[in-house]
Amino acid sequence: MNPKSLQYLMGHSDIGVTLNTYTHLGLNDAAKEMERVQKAEEARKELEGPKKEKPMRRTMFRAI
Repeated sequence: MNPKSLQYLMGHSDIGVTLNTYTHLGLNDAAKEMERVQKAEEARKELEGPKKEKPMRRTMFRAI
């Protein structure tokens, strides 16, 4: 459940109370999240493809 929705439903004025009461994190949970981050990064790189150098542009300036 969205933590802010839970905060509202439980009547907590501070999100910290909700998060400290209803969330628990262990090493396995953190490892799973890091895997998700790594997979997302790999997918982003795959979508971008190889980086190509952009050709240099010549900019003309006009004196006024």
